Amino acid sequence: MDEQLFFKKLNSLCTSAEVFDFVSSLEVMSDTMASGALQRISEVEVDDSGLKNPEGVLENEVFRALCFQFEFKSSKLSNSGLLNALQALIKLRIDPQSTLMASLLSEGEERLGKGQLTVKNLCALGESLLELEGPSCATLEQIVNHMQEKDIEKWSPREMVMVYKMLQVTVREGEQCQDLLNRMNSVTLTIVSQLSPKFTSIILNSLVVLRQTRAVPLVTALCKHSVKHIPYFTGDELVNILEAFLYFGHREQIFTEALETHVPKSIFTMHPQTVSKVMQYCCRKMILSKPIFDAVAEGFISDADRFTTDQIAEYIIPFGTLNYLPPSASSLFRKLETVLHTRFSHFKPHTLLNLLHSCVLIQHYPVNFLPKIFSPYFLQQLQAQPPGLDRTVTSQLTQLFLTVALECPFYEGPKLLPKYQVKAFLTPHSSLDVHLLKRVKTGLLYLLKKRIYFASEVSTLCFYTVDIEIKLDEEGFVLPAAQCEEVHRRIALCVDGQNRFCINSHNLLGEEAIKQRHLQLLGYEVVQIPFFETESLQNCRKMAEYLHKKIFPHTYENSA
Repeated sequence: MDEQLFFKKLNSLCTSAEVFDFVSSLEVMSDTMASGALQRISEVEVDDSGLKNPEGVLENEVFRALCFQFEFKSSKLSNSGLLNALQALIKLRIDPQSTLMASLLSEGEERLGKGQLTVKNLCALGESLLELEGPSCATLEQIVNHMQEKDIEKWSPREMVMVYKMLQVTVREGEQCQDLLNRMNSVTLTIVSQLSPKFTSIILNSLVVLRQTRAVPLVTALCKHSVKHIPYFTGDELVNILEAFLYFGHREQIFTEALETHVPKSIFTMHPQTVSKVMQYCCRKMILSKPIFDAVAEGFISDADRFTTDQIAEYIIPFGTLNYLPPSASSLFRKLETVLHTRFSHFKPHTLLNLLHSCVLIQHYPVNFLPKIFSPYFLQQLQAQPPGLDRTVTSQLTQLFLTVALECPFYEGPKLLPKYQVKAFLTPHSSLDVHLLKRVKTGLLYLLKKRIYFASEVSTLCFYTVDIEIKLDEEGFVLPAAQCEEVHRRIALCVDGQNRFCINSHNLLGEEAIKQRHLQLLGYEVVQIPFFETESLQNCRKMAEYLHKKIFPHTYENSA
């Protein structure tokens, strides 16, 4: 039978029995056709759980006859017949130690050594070795060395992907094979539009593993190309894409918009680990996407009982970090409390602290669990596991303690011992916008006439640093900043640059929101100076007018 007709008929068959009947009806068959038959059997009989009907396939006379021919005539097989059969038998879970597999592998490696394999053959052999022996297979490096001699511009997308996968496991030193990678990266850039969702994901993952931080044009093109594939990625593929966005520091508005369409539609079928990675992406990029967060909250309420403890934390922490309460907040935190009661002891100490700290940022107080958090036993657990009681951890503990003191006066459990408290909070996300601070100080100088009437970056007794502090006496006169007597009112100016807000948003981050809330509870009059209100103020006089209206809305008098 003509090969073209053979494969057309073969691909229309849906069971191994049909394939066996078809093969046995032929008098003569090439090795390419025989290996094609094995491949079709593997396609129809293998699913995620393995071979569906082992006895019906492996004990079948036609199958055994095919295997016999491949085992004892391996030296006479064409390259494609040999390697296609090897791939099909691997998929059918044939014992790697069997004489059949050993014969095919030995023949393949012998032809590799003689330089008889084409690019397509090399990739097929590499894929088989990766599947059988994993990254430790020494022959993979030999295959990569042969690939370096080939014309990369003639490789198909599948071949390009396979070489990236092999490099991913064979390159262990920074600059090893970098010349080959540079050439591959350049050629891949020209075929990005041809890449399937699977190939896009594999290449981006390889670029991360191979630390290709200089391949900016390729990374950018792949990230943009990935947008149209979002509905079609598997969970693992989408995780690879998100990890690449995070690793390379990339952000695309159209990618976020595509996620906003996909996640709400798919939240109840997405794997929890995929959703966790979406939330990690939003959190690290400071993207407050209400459609995503609202859908994730619903998913948590419905399915949290089947999540791992890490997944529970990864779902919830971004709500606190980005200072957002979804419409279903009451149900969300009720569910979280139920899960914590049931599985409290299963959480790793640092994961638990991060989770509870994120809750207080958005005014959900885990008072039922704080006695355990402040207990000597739990603090010893924190200290014993990396990163121990470092500055970030002690800042979180101290902020929990301060929150209880200021916002939960009914709490009567153990307190945090002074030795675990920090003197000042560490707030990396809310670092001061120095340029905006300078503009505000210049405007205040114009307004108050003398520099002595305000102080900047003032440390307080309550662990927070006030950006700018102004003191007033009982009659509302501005006092010198250094004066401590007769202070009746304290005004805290919060100079909020863009890095204190979610990206492209006027929504304060959780760290800054809790700081301003606590300063008010400590007696300060908090006046927010957000960047988006001051951007249009062109000169010092306009800034002074703006500050006058914000700080002294009625009027002001200078005690000088």
